[in-house]
Amino acid sequence: MTTADTNRRETAGASSRRFDSSGKFLKCEECGETLFVKELRDQYMVCSHCGYHFRINSEDRIRYIADPDTFRPMFRNLESCDPLDFAGRRKYSVRYEESRQQTGLNDAAVCGPCKIRGLDAMLCVTDSFFMMGSMGSVVGETLARATEYATDQRLPLIIVSGSGGGARMDEGVFSLMQMAKTSAALARHDDAGLLFISVLTNPTFGGVSASFAMLGDFIIAEPKALIGFTGPRVIKQTINVDLPEGFQESEYLRDHGQVDFIVPRSQLTDAIAKLIRYTNRSKAE
Repeated sequence: MTTADTNRRETAGASSRRFDSSGKFLKCEECGETLFVKELRDQYMVCSHCGYHFRINSEDRIRYIADPDTFRPMFRNLESCDPLDFAGRRKYSVRYEESRQQTGLNDAAVCGPCKIRGLDAMLCVTDSFFMMGSMGSVVGETLARATEYATDQRLPLIIVSGSGGGARMDEGVFSLMQMAKTSAALARHDDAGLLFISVLTNPTFGGVSASFAMLGDFIIAEPKALIGFTGPRVIKQTINVDLPEGFQESEYLRDHGQVDFIVPRSQLTDAIAKLIRYTNRSKAE
Protein backbone atom coordinates (compact mmCIF):
# COMPACT_ATOMS: atom_id res chain seq x y z
CA MET A 1 0.00 0.00 0.00
CA THR A 2 1.34 3.43 -0.94
CA THR A 3 1.63 6.39 1.39
CA ALA A 4 -1.12 8.12 -0.61
CA ASP A 5 -3.44 5.11 -0.13
CA THR A 6 -2.71 5.13 3.58
CA ASN A 7 -3.43 8.84 3.81
CA ARG A 8 -6.71 8.43 1.93
CA ARG A 9 -7.80 5.63 4.26
CA GLU A 10 -6.89 7.61 7.36
CA THR A 11 -8.67 10.71 6.01
CA ALA A 12 -11.74 8.69 5.06
CA GLY A 13 -11.80 7.05 8.49
CA ALA A 14 -11.51 10.38 10.27
CA SER A 15 -14.18 11.94 8.06
CA SER A 16 -16.52 9.00 8.63
CA ARG A 17 -16.15 9.28 12.39
CA ARG A 18 -16.64 13.03 12.30
CA PHE A 19 -19.75 12.87 10.13
CA ASP A 20 -21.25 9.92 12.00
CA SER A 21 -20.83 11.69 15.34
CA SER A 22 -22.56 14.83 14.09
CA GLY A 23 -25.63 12.95 12.92
CA LYS A 24 -25.96 15.30 9.93
CA PHE A 25 -23.90 13.40 7.36
CA LEU A 26 -23.63 9.79 6.29
CA LYS A 27 -21.07 8.04 4.14
CA CYS A 28 -22.40 5.86 1.31
CA GLU A 29 -21.43 2.24 1.84
CA GLU A 30 -21.16 1.69 -1.92
CA CYS A 31 -19.40 4.70 -3.45
CA GLY A 32 -18.01 6.44 -0.35
CA GLU A 33 -19.70 9.80 -1.04
CA THR A 34 -20.63 11.90 1.98
CA LEU A 35 -24.37 12.56 2.03
CA PHE A 36 -26.50 15.07 3.91
CA VAL A 37 -28.87 12.96 6.06
CA LYS A 38 -31.86 15.29 5.71
CA GLU A 39 -31.62 15.20 1.92
CA LEU A 40 -30.98 11.45 2.01
CA ARG A 41 -34.19 10.84 3.95
CA ASP A 42 -36.11 12.95 1.43
CA GLN A 43 -34.61 10.73 -1.29
CA TYR A 44 -35.91 7.50 0.30
CA MET A 45 -32.49 6.76 1.81
CA VAL A 46 -31.03 6.17 -1.65
CA CYS A 47 -27.61 7.58 -2.58
CA SER A 48 -27.98 10.29 -5.23
CA HIS A 49 -24.52 9.46 -6.63
CA CYS A 50 -24.63 5.69 -7.16
CA GLY A 51 -28.21 4.60 -6.33
CA TYR A 52 -27.19 2.53 -3.31
CA HIS A 53 -30.23 1.64 -1.19
CA PHE A 54 -29.47 2.02 2.52
CA ARG A 55 -31.11 -0.37 4.95
CA ILE A 56 -34.10 1.31 6.61
CA ASN A 57 -36.22 0.35 9.59
CA SER A 58 -39.88 -0.63 9.54
CA GLU A 59 -41.06 2.85 10.56
CA ASP A 60 -39.39 4.50 7.57
CA ARG A 61 -40.44 1.68 5.27
CA ILE A 62 -44.09 2.13 6.21
CA ARG A 63 -43.79 5.92 5.93
CA TYR A 64 -42.48 5.59 2.39
CA ILE A 65 -45.20 3.15 1.25
CA ALA A 66 -48.44 3.87 3.14
CA ASP A 67 -50.52 7.01 2.73
CA PRO A 68 -49.94 9.41 5.66
CA ASP A 69 -51.81 8.57 8.88
CA THR A 70 -53.53 5.50 7.43
CA PHE A 71 -51.40 2.64 8.80
CA ARG A 72 -52.90 0.94 11.88
CA PRO A 73 -50.48 -1.55 13.48
CA MET A 74 -51.95 -4.83 14.72
CA PHE A 75 -50.79 -7.76 16.90
CA ARG A 76 -48.21 -5.62 18.72
CA ASN A 77 -48.57 -7.43 22.06
CA LEU A 78 -46.99 -10.72 20.92
CA GLU A 79 -43.62 -11.61 22.46
CA SER A 80 -41.25 -14.50 21.77
CA CYS A 81 -40.33 -17.00 24.44
CA ASP A 82 -37.03 -18.83 24.90
CA PRO A 83 -38.13 -22.49 24.66
CA LEU A 84 -34.59 -23.87 24.50
CA ASP A 85 -33.02 -21.52 27.05
CA PHE A 86 -30.60 -20.99 24.20
CA ALA A 87 -27.16 -19.69 25.15
CA GLY A 88 -24.66 -19.76 22.28
CA ARG A 89 -22.08 -17.00 22.65
CA ARG A 90 -24.71 -14.88 24.40
CA LYS A 91 -28.09 -15.88 25.77
CA TYR A 92 -30.97 -15.55 23.34
CA SER A 93 -33.17 -13.89 25.96
CA VAL A 94 -30.54 -11.17 26.47
CA ARG A 95 -30.11 -10.47 22.76
CA TYR A 96 -33.87 -10.46 22.26
CA GLU A 97 -34.37 -7.91 25.03
CA GLU A 98 -31.57 -5.74 23.62
CA SER A 99 -33.32 -5.68 20.23
CA ARG A 100 -36.58 -4.69 21.89
CA GLN A 101 -34.88 -1.80 23.67
CA GLN A 102 -32.98 -0.62 20.59
CA THR A 103 -35.89 -0.72 18.14
CA GLY A 104 -38.93 -0.14 20.34
CA LEU A 105 -40.53 -3.24 18.77
CA ASN A 106 -41.62 -6.49 20.37
CA ASP A 107 -40.29 -8.41 17.37
CA ALA A 108 -39.22 -8.00 13.76
CA ALA A 109 -42.63 -8.03 12.03
CA VAL A 110 -44.85 -4.94 11.87
CA CYS A 111 -48.24 -5.40 10.19
CA GLY A 112 -51.42 -3.45 9.73
CA PRO A 113 -54.08 -2.27 7.30
CA CYS A 114 -53.47 0.98 5.46
CA LYS A 115 -54.14 2.84 2.25
CA ILE A 116 -51.66 2.93 -0.62
CA ARG A 117 -52.44 5.70 -3.09
CA GLY A 118 -55.98 5.60 -1.71
CA LEU A 119 -56.32 1.82 -2.09
CA ASP A 120 -57.04 -0.44 0.90
CA ALA A 121 -54.32 -2.97 1.64
CA MET A 122 -52.64 -5.00 4.39
CA LEU A 123 -48.99 -3.98 4.72
CA CYS A 124 -46.39 -6.10 6.55
CA VAL A 125 -42.72 -5.29 7.03
CA THR A 126 -39.92 -7.29 8.61
CA ASP A 127 -37.40 -5.00 10.29
CA SER A 128 -33.78 -5.99 9.67
CA PHE A 129 -32.68 -3.94 12.69
CA PHE A 130 -34.45 -6.42 15.00
CA MET A 131 -32.18 -9.47 15.10
CA MET A 132 -31.54 -9.08 11.34
CA GLY A 133 -35.24 -9.47 10.63
CA SER A 134 -35.05 -13.19 11.41
CA MET A 135 -38.27 -15.20 11.65
CA GLY A 136 -39.10 -16.59 15.06
CA SER A 137 -42.45 -17.68 16.45
CA VAL A 138 -43.77 -14.12 16.82
CA VAL A 139 -42.79 -13.04 13.29
CA GLY A 140 -44.49 -16.10 11.81
CA GLU A 141 -47.57 -15.72 13.99
CA THR A 142 -47.85 -12.00 13.20
CA LEU A 143 -47.55 -12.55 9.45
CA ALA A 144 -50.03 -15.45 9.56
CA ARG A 145 -52.58 -13.40 11.50
CA ALA A 146 -52.13 -10.45 9.16
CA THR A 147 -52.64 -12.72 6.15
CA GLU A 148 -55.78 -14.22 7.69
CA TYR A 149 -57.10 -10.73 8.41
CA ALA A 150 -56.42 -9.74 4.80
CA THR A 151 -58.28 -12.85 3.64
CA ASP A 152 -61.30 -12.15 5.86
CA GLN A 153 -61.41 -8.49 4.81
CA ARG A 154 -60.59 -9.31 1.17
CA LEU A 155 -57.54 -7.07 1.12
CA PRO A 156 -54.47 -7.26 -1.11
CA LEU A 157 -51.43 -8.25 0.95
CA ILE A 158 -47.99 -6.65 0.68
CA ILE A 159 -45.08 -8.15 2.62
CA VAL A 160 -41.74 -6.33 2.55
CA SER A 161 -39.00 -8.78 3.55
CA GLY A 162 -35.61 -7.83 4.92
CA SER A 163 -34.26 -10.89 6.68
CA GLY A 164 -30.56 -11.56 6.75
CA GLY A 165 -31.12 -14.07 9.54
CA GLY A 166 -33.67 -16.39 7.94
CA ALA A 167 -35.45 -18.63 10.44
CA ARG A 168 -34.40 -17.87 14.02
CA MET A 169 -32.78 -21.11 15.10
CA ASP A 170 -32.55 -19.91 18.71
CA GLU A 171 -36.22 -20.99 18.98
CA GLY A 172 -35.67 -24.38 17.34
CA VAL A 173 -38.69 -26.06 15.74
CA PHE A 174 -40.96 -23.20 16.90
CA SER A 175 -39.11 -21.07 14.36
CA LEU A 176 -38.98 -23.64 11.55
CA MET A 177 -42.72 -24.35 11.73
CA GLN A 178 -43.40 -20.70 10.81
CA MET A 179 -42.34 -21.49 7.25
CA ALA A 180 -45.29 -23.87 6.93
CA LYS A 181 -47.66 -21.65 8.91
CA THR A 182 -47.10 -18.55 6.79
CA SER A 183 -47.21 -20.56 3.56
CA ALA A 184 -50.53 -22.18 4.55
CA ALA A 185 -52.06 -18.80 5.40
CA LEU A 186 -50.92 -17.47 2.03
CA ALA A 187 -52.44 -20.49 0.27
CA ARG A 188 -55.84 -19.68 1.82
CA HIS A 189 -55.42 -16.04 0.78
CA ASP A 190 -54.67 -17.20 -2.77
CA ASP A 191 -57.63 -19.63 -2.77
CA ALA A 192 -59.83 -16.62 -1.99
CA GLY A 193 -58.63 -15.03 -5.24
CA LEU A 194 -56.70 -12.24 -3.52
CA LEU A 195 -53.46 -10.53 -4.43
CA PHE A 196 -50.13 -11.02 -2.65
CA ILE A 197 -47.18 -8.79 -3.57
CA SER A 198 -43.82 -9.77 -2.10
CA VAL A 199 -41.13 -7.09 -1.92
CA LEU A 200 -37.56 -8.32 -1.38
CA THR A 201 -34.96 -6.00 0.11
CA ASN A 202 -31.31 -6.38 1.02
CA PRO A 203 -30.82 -8.95 2.48
CA THR A 204 -33.52 -11.63 2.19
CA PHE A 205 -32.17 -15.07 3.10
CA GLY A 206 -32.78 -18.42 4.76
CA GLY A 207 -36.17 -19.68 5.86
CA VAL A 208 -37.80 -16.38 4.89
CA SER A 209 -36.72 -16.71 1.24
CA ALA A 210 -37.66 -20.42 1.37
CA SER A 211 -41.22 -19.64 2.43
CA PHE A 212 -43.43 -16.56 2.21
CA ALA A 213 -40.94 -14.21 0.52
CA MET A 214 -40.90 -16.19 -2.74
CA LEU A 215 -44.63 -16.99 -2.88
CA GLY A 216 -45.93 -13.69 -4.20
CA ASP A 217 -48.23 -13.37 -7.20
CA PHE A 218 -45.78 -10.61 -8.06
CA ILE A 219 -42.25 -10.54 -6.66
CA ILE A 220 -40.57 -7.14 -6.61
CA ALA A 221 -36.96 -6.58 -5.55
CA GLU A 222 -35.00 -3.46 -4.76
CA PRO A 223 -31.88 -2.89 -6.89
CA LYS A 224 -28.82 -4.97 -5.98
CA ALA A 225 -30.58 -6.71 -3.09
CA LEU A 226 -28.95 -9.97 -2.00
CA ILE A 227 -31.52 -12.77 -2.09
CA GLY A 228 -31.08 -16.49 -1.54
CA PHE A 229 -31.20 -19.39 0.87
CA THR A 230 -27.59 -19.23 2.01
CA GLY A 231 -24.74 -16.89 1.17
CA PRO A 232 -22.47 -17.21 -1.87
CA ARG A 233 -19.40 -17.94 0.27
CA VAL A 234 -21.06 -21.01 1.81
CA ILE A 235 -22.34 -22.21 -1.57
CA LYS A 236 -18.91 -21.86 -3.16
CA GLN A 237 -17.27 -23.79 -0.30
CA THR A 238 -19.91 -26.53 -0.60
CA ILE A 239 -19.87 -27.12 -4.37
CA ASN A 240 -16.30 -25.89 -4.98
CA VAL A 241 -17.32 -23.93 -8.09
CA ASP A 242 -16.77 -20.26 -8.90
CA LEU A 243 -20.12 -18.49 -8.92
CA PRO A 244 -21.25 -16.10 -11.68
CA GLU A 245 -20.68 -12.39 -11.19
CA GLY A 246 -23.59 -10.80 -9.31
CA PHE A 247 -24.85 -14.20 -8.18
CA GLN A 248 -27.81 -13.76 -5.77
CA GLU A 249 -28.24 -10.08 -6.57
CA SER A 250 -31.78 -9.12 -7.56
CA GLU A 251 -30.74 -8.36 -11.16
CA TYR A 252 -29.36 -11.88 -11.55
CA LEU A 253 -32.55 -13.39 -10.11
CA ARG A 254 -34.71 -11.32 -12.43
CA ASP A 255 -32.71 -12.46 -15.46
CA HIS A 256 -33.19 -16.07 -14.34
CA GLY A 257 -36.94 -15.87 -13.68
CA GLN A 258 -36.98 -15.70 -9.88
CA VAL A 259 -38.02 -12.05 -9.61
CA ASP A 260 -40.65 -10.25 -11.69
CA PHE A 261 -39.58 -6.62 -11.33
CA ILE A 262 -36.74 -4.55 -9.94
CA VAL A 263 -38.14 -1.28 -8.65
CA PRO A 264 -36.19 1.58 -7.05
CA ARG A 265 -37.49 2.56 -3.63
CA SER A 266 -38.74 5.93 -4.86
CA GLN A 267 -41.03 4.19 -7.37
CA LEU A 268 -42.19 1.31 -5.17
CA THR A 269 -45.44 2.83 -3.90
CA ASP A 270 -46.65 3.65 -7.42
CA ALA A 271 -45.68 0.16 -8.63
CA ILE A 272 -47.64 -1.51 -5.83
CA ALA A 273 -50.68 0.70 -6.42
CA LYS A 274 -50.56 -0.03 -10.16
CA LEU A 275 -50.54 -3.79 -9.54
CA ILE A 276 -53.46 -3.53 -7.11
CA ARG A 277 -55.50 -1.52 -9.61
CA TYR A 278 -54.60 -3.89 -12.44
CA THR A 279 -55.66 -7.03 -10.58
CA ASN A 280 -58.87 -5.44 -9.27
CA ARG A 281 -59.78 -4.39 -12.80
CA SER A 282 -59.02 -7.88 -14.11
CA LYS A 283 -61.32 -9.47 -11.50
CA ALA A 284 -64.09 -6.97 -12.25
CA GLU A 285 -63.90 -7.83 -15.94
